[in-house]
Amino acid sequence: MIAKSLASLALASLVGLISALPASANDVRIEQYGWSNSAGGAQAGTRNRIRVYQHGGANRVTGQQYGHENLSASGQEGYGHSSSTYQRGERNVAGVGQFGSNHTSILTQDGNGNIAAGVQVGRGCSANVAQGGGGNVAAFVQTCD
Repeated sequence: MIAKSLASLALASLVGLISALPASANDVRIEQYGWSNSAGGAQAGTRNRIRVYQHGGANRVTGQQYGHENLSASGQEGYGHSSSTYQRGERNVAGVGQFGSNHTSILTQDGNGNIAAGVQVGRGCSANVAQGGGGNVAAFVQTCD
């Protein structure tokens, strides 16, 4: 009886441990058209993807990823814009494209071998790329009014 109880306890502990591990290879795509847009999310694990496209309106995107080989991409056309991406881990990729109005973007990466890139065209612009770690690459192109 004790042996069965210990085996059941071990199995329950193993199942609990596996379910507590971060998810991997999640893929989230969000498209928003219209007014007063907004989106956001957080992912933990490996090879996660978050992609957001917003067309017209107050816009705004936020993404947080913890893990390795994650991708965060946002494209925003028309008006308020914002964007923000926070990644912690190695070999992550973050990109943003903002066209036509107030812009602003913050890409923050903590880890090694990360890549951050962005484009801002027409009006307010801004940007703030911060990378901690080694072997990271960043590129940003702006044409502000």
